[in-house]
Amino acid sequence: MALADDFQAVLDSLPPDWTHLELDLRIADERRYIDAATLLVTINAMPYSEHDWHWRIRSAHTFGHAAAPETVRGTLALLDDQGIEGELVLREARSGRVEVVQMWGRPESVRQEFARRRAQ
Repeated sequence: MALADDFQAVLDSLPPDWTHLELDLRIADERRYIDAATLLVTINAMPYSEHDWHWRIRSAHTFGHAAAPETVRGTLALLDDQGIEGELVLREARSGRVEVVQMWGRPESVRQEFARRRAQ
């Protein structure tokens, strides 16, 4: 299965309120490491050193400091287009979290409405 399809399968398996996920990526042919790294820089994939896996990929659903799922899927599709095969494994998924923003001076109804909209 292609890496982009693997990622989509992971997304489809998550609950609707997922917020962050971390995946590990290992490419099959290490001679293609530089080619893959050049493409993976767009999603800020973190390389491992002296590890069986090559990169850690973080994705955020609607908020946070990680790549958007659409961008991750597109980057993995670029790897597929280049013929770079690999394995993608979900390591951690978080759900049910709500973005925290400054709400000083706002009524409780505004806070609850913000939390309700962000939880979807």
